[in-house]
Amino acid sequence: MSYKMESSQSDHKLTIYQLLPRLYGNTKQVNKTNGSIEENGAGKFNDINERALQEIKKMGFTHVWFTGVIEHATMTDYSQYGIQPDDPDVVKGRAGSPYAVKDYYDVDPDLAVDVKNRMGEYQALINRTHQNGLKVLMDFVPNHVARTYASDAKPEGIRDFGQDDDKSKAFDPKNDFYYTPGQSFEVPKGYNPGGDELQSPLKDGKFDENPAKATGNDIFSPWPSIDDWFETVKLNYGLDYINGHHAHFDPIPPLWNKMYDILHFWSEKGVDGFRCDMVEMIPFEFWGWIIPKLKAEHPQLIFIGEAYNAYKYHDYIFNGKFDYLYDKVGLYDAIKRLTRNEAHATTWDINKVWNHDCRNIDAHMLRFMENHDEQRIASPYFAEDPWLAVPGMIVIAALSTGPVMIYFGQEVGEAGAGTAGFSDNDGRTSIFDYWGVPEHQKWLNDGKMDGGKLSDGQKRLRNFYSRLLNQVRSNEALRTGEFWELMLANEHQQGFDQHLYLFLRYTDKQRILVITNFDRNERKLQVKLPDDLIDKLHLSGNKEFTDLLSGAKYNTNDINKGLDIALPPTSGMLLSF
Repeated sequence: MSYKMESSQSDHKLTIYQLLPRLYGNTKQVNKTNGSIEENGAGKFNDINERALQEIKKMGFTHVWFTGVIEHATMTDYSQYGIQPDDPDVVKGRAGSPYAVKDYYDVDPDLAVDVKNRMGEYQALINRTHQNGLKVLMDFVPNHVARTYASDAKPEGIRDFGQDDDKSKAFDPKNDFYYTPGQSFEVPKGYNPGGDELQSPLKDGKFDENPAKATGNDIFSPWPSIDDWFETVKLNYGLDYINGHHAHFDPIPPLWNKMYDILHFWSEKGVDGFRCDMVEMIPFEFWGWIIPKLKAEHPQLIFIGEAYNAYKYHDYIFNGKFDYLYDKVGLYDAIKRLTRNEAHATTWDINKVWNHDCRNIDAHMLRFMENHDEQRIASPYFAEDPWLAVPGMIVIAALSTGPVMIYFGQEVGEAGAGTAGFSDNDGRTSIFDYWGVPEHQKWLNDGKMDGGKLSDGQKRLRNFYSRLLNQVRSNEALRTGEFWELMLANEHQQGFDQHLYLFLRYTDKQRILVITNFDRNERKLQVKLPDDLIDKLHLSGNKEFTDLLSGAKYNTNDINKGLDIALPPTSGMLLSF
């Protein structure tokens, strides 16, 4: 079965490296639960120096997503620099959530060597990234802001969120927030911000907000629970959630223009694209208005949407104009089940993704096996052994022309272990706390960034990721080629089972046969190319295949009869012929 790959970026496959500057450059290894920035340390913009960027570039990446750059609410006191302290009762973690934005026109002071020059240090990082042949992605968090949001860095003439709101109304399309008139916000019961380690006069279980604003995850009452996004407030794009979800988009709500001003501000600083948080919580009409408006000024901007509802994908791509959306509930979930060797896990679920969930939009889907929200592959909550991800990563990287993303530390088997504070020991690297990332720190090697403390196994793992990404980037069949599914042609072949996945990527000039084995045992298979594919590609006689990942060579005397191959456990090949 074949289909033509449509690419929204001509001859260009994005390979994205996601990193949190607060964690990336941190060499401290204390990792005290609920530790302060002085105790546990924090990486800086300046730590992402030319050496770091060159190493990222050499691994095969085209883009770096700097996560958690915008100033967000925190329990760390920067009042000596004129920054208003946040109430810890509405902050998650000592460092605070990067997704509880406090000032859209400023950057996190944690990340600066010279706090007063924090914007200059970020601008220098943007410039440095470009000079090293990489492009810059950063977060845009459109659905909610910190309860303590107040911009002290906004340009002249910009009106702040809520500044002109009529707080006597629960909903008004001209308001930036939703309100519960006559009722005050209540901090969730049982929250102990910063643990017993944090001593602060502001830590009293109270937060003055009257009338209460709606909470970020669509809680339209003054009493969010401790499991809600209680540290954030929901922004109003003109949808009346309280009275039947009626839309009020004409005239355009004031918030739309405020969001345009924010994205315009960062685009002018040289940012190449935005990873947009929880885009399905925002009406696609807004995206369809703002994305073309920004691309008219900066045509090369890209927009990536965090999305989880496959039934809405088409709306957000074709009406909302997103370049790419997360493929979490499709390919990620299918690959995770296979990697974990779960009962009933089957590679036929991969076919379901591109043939159903992502039909005709496959090139618009961002694929990954880790990000800041998901559990680390090397954690016991996922696979424990990072090498078990090899076949999944090959499929994710080679399946389509759409982008592939790696989360920093994934390439050296970071396990996300430890109770950081607000973040429990759950297999995720905390985004809320000051923390060191132990396996990544071995590569960091006290700032040398040479992998000097990695084990031989970790060096081989990193080399696998590097070879895979570089092959994906350098071979046109994988970068831009068409796709031919080979499962149906092989389902009755000797050795085939539902833990194997096979497909071909090809152009007029190049053909690459992709074979992966998710099973924990070796699989011997005679790979059959269907007759219509053989005719289309004018194949006959002897053929030599070269695995682009290992350099190993394989031969068949008659391509019509197939290729005999032995696949080691949890492995894969990119066979060029």
